[in-house]
Amino acid sequence: MQDYAQQHRGDRGAYERYLAGMDASMRQKVALTAAHFLCEGRIADMGMGSGTGSHAFAALYPALTVIGVDISPEMVALARERHVLPNLSFVVGDVAARVFDPGSLDGVLSSSVLHHVTSFNGYDRDAAARAMAVQSAQLDTYGVLVVRDFLDSGRGPVILELPANDGDDASDDPVIASSARLFERFAREFRKLSERPGFAYERLEDASDGFRRFRVEDTLSTEFLLRKDYRSDWDSEVLEEYTYLTQAGFEAVFASLGLRVLASTPIHNPWIIEHRLAGRARVTTLDGQRLPFPATNYLIAGEKVPPHEGVRFEEREHTEQLSFLELTHFECTVTGQVYDLAYRPHPTIDVVPFFELDGDVMVLARRSYPRPVLQGSEAAQSSLEGARPVGYVTEPLTTLRRELPLGQAAEALLSRDAQIAPERVLELFDGSQYYPSPGGLQEQVSSVFARVEPVFVEEPLGNVSGASTSGRVRAISAEQVLRAAQVGGLPDARLELNVYALLSSILKRSVGPWIGDALELLSSPPPQNVIEAHSLAAGRRRRRFRAVGGERSSGFLGVRRGRFAELNAAGEVVSSVEREYVFPRTTSPSTVAVALLRRDREQVYLGVFDHDLPAVQAFTGSSALWVAPAWRLPRGVSSQGAARDFVLERLASEHGIECRKCWELGGRYHPSPGLTPEAVYPLALDVATEQPSDAPLHWVLLRDLLASDRPVLDGHLRIVAWRAAHAVGLLA
Repeated sequence: MQDYAQQHRGDRGAYERYLAGMDASMRQKVALTAAHFLCEGRIADMGMGSGTGSHAFAALYPALTVIGVDISPEMVALARERHVLPNLSFVVGDVAARVFDPGSLDGVLSSSVLHHVTSFNGYDRDAAARAMAVQSAQLDTYGVLVVRDFLDSGRGPVILELPANDGDDASDDPVIASSARLFERFAREFRKLSERPGFAYERLEDASDGFRRFRVEDTLSTEFLLRKDYRSDWDSEVLEEYTYLTQAGFEAVFASLGLRVLASTPIHNPWIIEHRLAGRARVTTLDGQRLPFPATNYLIAGEKVPPHEGVRFEEREHTEQLSFLELTHFECTVTGQVYDLAYRPHPTIDVVPFFELDGDVMVLARRSYPRPVLQGSEAAQSSLEGARPVGYVTEPLTTLRRELPLGQAAEALLSRDAQIAPERVLELFDGSQYYPSPGGLQEQVSSVFARVEPVFVEEPLGNVSGASTSGRVRAISAEQVLRAAQVGGLPDARLELNVYALLSSILKRSVGPWIGDALELLSSPPPQNVIEAHSLAAGRRRRRFRAVGGERSSGFLGVRRGRFAELNAAGEVVSSVEREYVFPRTTSPSTVAVALLRRDREQVYLGVFDHDLPAVQAFTGSSALWVAPAWRLPRGVSSQGAARDFVLERLASEHGIECRKCWELGGRYHPSPGLTPEAVYPLALDVATEQPSDAPLHWVLLRDLLASDRPVLDGHLRIVAWRAAHAVGLLA
């Protein structure tokens, strides 16, 4: 065990000032990549270019040694002049060749550089895989490789529609040519360094609104759409080939290198979609069905693991025989609707050890804990944005509460998993209780916060999972946890909720800047049905459910026992584990939860719904629960755009709500990754009008709601409330 107090982390105020000074794109780029690095160690920024990104990492993480690498001596010299920090250096090197000793790095970042390796090596797509192998070899065990680049969709031919009236349709000058004319030029000179540049396409009959239509391979459509606005640099842009691997191809390369995939996420930059693509291009199938625009970037992160550890899970078989979970059924005495409810024995306890060091709050969490359910057969349907489910997550230290009192159970867990003896625990705080996903799970989570002596833990957990690994316990910056959640880098929701409660409610600390989509709420008239925040925990004692037999089941949920094979990089089975889990029979595993927001001058209100659920009645005797509006998505809703349309229709038909603007409210999360593959996509919506309805919403001041989050028992409401408050600046 290493004493952590010797590591100086720099001035927290300087950190926040620096982050606030970045433009939105740089903040998200840094956050998205940094979400998978710890805040200390030694990382290389491969192909750093101007060095701005390297400088950002070094400035944001003073305990992190950052080395920028570029093949150009001139760029390295300029970067050394412009960017000077004690933890930052620059070296000349080829990102596709060895620059550092094997095993000497804790992290490698290759951001928008590997397509240069392929383009300027004869468009050899295998060159990217070879470069990733070289970079992986320079990582220490459990080091992380993060690649951010472009993505080949892997789809076949599509119809690309482009306007012919947005420029000069008779000119080949890329600065003034119409988009349709520019595409025709692009088709002649793409991959300009090859012996035979260009590609074939078929021109079709123009659309009725004047858009010109082309039948072309989707990969080539993507290549054009992602560069069509870089007109002043056109001659250099046509030298490069952006796409060189599909998402499955990237994942296969990582697996072959012994890299456990921590994230595989297509990125759709909302600004690019709104300002460069929407209304300026269309992509459809050959029979005319509208396709989403291509990902503007792609990020994959992988952790280098020993050969005996697994990199992924496969569900090989399943059975209906159960020994842990139980499916029960309840009828609502008011509506007659029958609810399926999965019951798990024993309450869950999250224990969050923390300490403060040089102005930062550090929390201890377990990293790379195996959650095979997330990669099971049901999970394949859970992605709206194309992100692949991962089987190893960062999450709180967790145990089931059996016979021990809460405090003793927390001490026992700390001693077992973090090697923190009771005498090193300085203080225990009782946290909150809530239901992670009360619509289908009879699960209650309690949290305990433990102030401990500063300690850095890099110890593997004992075999508590049955898999090849049970992860490792590490100290992580609390603010880093929140930043990771905002960009989809933290699959587990409970760690995020605990950090919000720790920083804001217990320590009364700032949670740092919000780096997700910026929420710009317009002013609206004061809402009706306003309630006080404290009333969410008062009154409303209702019992609206009675148990019924399985023959009355709605058929909504199923419970099964799955056998999961854990595979290493060579595809060999290194463990076989069984897990019981809950899955939806009639819908997809995707849920959308919404923060309905209204601004009245300086006050921000959040919409909540007075609901009844059998899971709550099972715990409290009353079925009443304030919730955020949320819906499981139909299986046919498989894109973010379709999901938004579905939610807007439901809000109007069920609650009489019309909205002006919709934003992603941070990344997707799994409310209970040990029990279900359910993935939740949080949205924030600016409410324009509210009409009378049979299911009216109530409105509560968001600031007051989170002054003490104990009344917020619905897990989805907790997530959207904390994130929304963070995004609109209420937690500073």
